[in-house]
Amino acid sequence: MPAIERLEVGQRMSRIVKSNGMVFLCGQVAADANTDITEQTQTMLAKVDALLDQAGSSREHMLSATIYLRDMKDFAAMNAVWDAWVPEGCAPARACVEARLARQELLVEISVVAAEK
Repeated sequence: MPAIERLEVGQRMSRIVKSNGMVFLCGQVAADANTDITEQTQTMLAKVDALLDQAGSSREHMLSATIYLRDMKDFAAMNAVWDAWVPEGCAPARACVEARLARQELLVEISVVAAEK
């Protein structure tokens, strides 16, 4: 049976789960949901950076990302931030879908799977 390590465990979820050299992050949203899509994407990705670092990984080790947008009209603006954030040659497998998010003011959420360094 593989070893499983859970970090920042809450009642409903763990912020990070590690197993067999893999890192799974729970969904991340903006630090301040009362901002535009550009700032929400920037602060969301900063949270991903911090969690990946805490887990012993990095954006260069991302394997997969699923991005949820409240409205596809924000796709281009979100991608402008994403493209500047993802290191050249390290783009993960990715899906982006339009979805209702947990709170009305949230415009974007991301779930990431990465390999440990």
